[in-house]
Amino acid sequence: MSRRSAPTSALYVRLPAGEAEKLDRAALALGIHKKDLVAGLVSRYVDPDTERGLGELDRLTSPRRVTVDLGESALAVGSYSFHQYELPEVLSPEQAGQLLQLDWLVVIQLAESGELPGRKLHGEWRFSRAGLIAWLEASVRPG
Repeated sequence: MSRRSAPTSALYVRLPAGEAEKLDRAALALGIHKKDLVAGLVSRYVDPDTERGLGELDRLTSPRRVTVDLGESALAVGSYSFHQYELPEVLSPEQAGQLLQLDWLVVIQLAESGELPGRKLHGEWRFSRAGLIAWLEASVRPG
């Protein structure tokens, strides 16, 4: 009789090297797959459905901050934050493609045909972010 396993989802994470090595050593010592070890840890320790569970997770994952009193201002040491990536004002074909959600080769074809505003500088296409947005807005206005 075949044993049916529960449905699974892919999880791809990058861990700090020390933690990844600990996970490897634990899985090897227990003779189990890392995925089973992680699933067991999540099952036992992750409770996103209660305030207490979320509080425990927050304490575990919040950056530890050390503040240094500098008089009127304070310096936070060891903190981090994430910022959305902003495209520069002058774009490469790849970045223009990212902005327009097109393949960069299509961007070059449109520029070569004169349909997309851009300039070729020393053999390389460059695009103004504002120019591309203006072009896009003009191309969708009723006429």
